[in-house]
Amino acid sequence: MKRTFSRLSLQRYPAGLIGAILASAISLATPATSAQANPVETVNAKEETTRLHNIRGFLPDLRFELIGPDNEPVTAQAFRGNIVMLFFGYASCPDICPTTMAQLAQVMQKLGPDADRVRILFISVDPHRDTAEKLQAYVQAFDSHAIGLTGSEKQIADVARRYRVAYQIEEPSNNDPERYEVAHSRGIYIFDENGKARYLAADSESVDVLTDGVRTLLQ
Repeated sequence: MKRTFSRLSLQRYPAGLIGAILASAISLATPATSAQANPVETVNAKEETTRLHNIRGFLPDLRFELIGPDNEPVTAQAFRGNIVMLFFGYASCPDICPTTMAQLAQVMQKLGPDADRVRILFISVDPHRDTAEKLQAYVQAFDSHAIGLTGSEKQIADVARRYRVAYQIEEPSNNDPERYEVAHSRGIYIFDENGKARYLAADSESVDVLTDGVRTLLQ
């Protein structure tokens, strides 16, 4: 059976922002879908094909209660004072997640010393396989500032619903209960040092545009 699916409630958003969110974040990774929309705002006006969407005031503040490194409870309050780049995925993901994590790691490299004020948060939508230990080892392979977060099915569903993230875990193989497909949204959420939602980016966004967006929040 299908274990988990976090459905989206789009009616709460203005029509223009719905298109932006659909275009950049609510494409399930397996299979990928697409939508056309006009961007809400571009961080770098020189970029014509890649841009960040301004979600200030349209998505809620950063808030969660999950499990982090060493199997310890972690809340969003622990990251106040830091710019946060948030991504939902899972450690067994064959393509989208490692590619996106590599992009975020490159952003950290380009930030130089300012990277100390930024954190990558990777929330797993596959809590059955992603233990805290496994997840932290996965994200640390990309960047030392990355934090892997997992939790119970309800904890994951609650935070996914908060940010309109869709994910679905398919029925496991009869021969191997640990082998199954996971579909999930692909957006990158950027929060300021006060935990306010500021930007939403596609997972295919360029490293330069992501870096420019983070820098606007570091000023």
